[in-house]
Amino acid sequence: MDEQEFWGFLDGLLVKGRASAVIGAIGCVDSPEYVYLQGHTLLPKDYDKLCAQDIINIGTLLLKKETSRKAKETIMMILAHQPSEIALTFLAKYNLSADKDLEIFAEMALEECAMWNE
Repeated sequence: MDEQEFWGFLDGLLVKGRASAVIGAIGCVDSPEYVYLQGHTLLPKDYDKLCAQDIINIGTLLLKKETSRKAKETIMMILAHQPSEIALTFLAKYNLSADKDLEIFAEMALEECAMWNE
């Protein structure tokens, strides 16, 4: 899957609508934590029901250096909500060499995915 295919895949998921999200934060709106919280607005309905192959496809795209920041943030948000060992593995692998400007975002995604997988 390339980035263009990913955005098409996401558009297909969003046909059903977005997941409900209540987001509130105190502090700097430019902080990585706030950006992570805002990312929840991107989640499609049934966000936690991706098949293994879709998780592999987007996880592989996450690990590519040339993938844009926005795509990586979106992918991490989706993977963070998967009750899947595969998603957890991709997020853990990304955390080992996360882009400098996405290190905190990546840590939060990994922590959230670990919670979903308990």
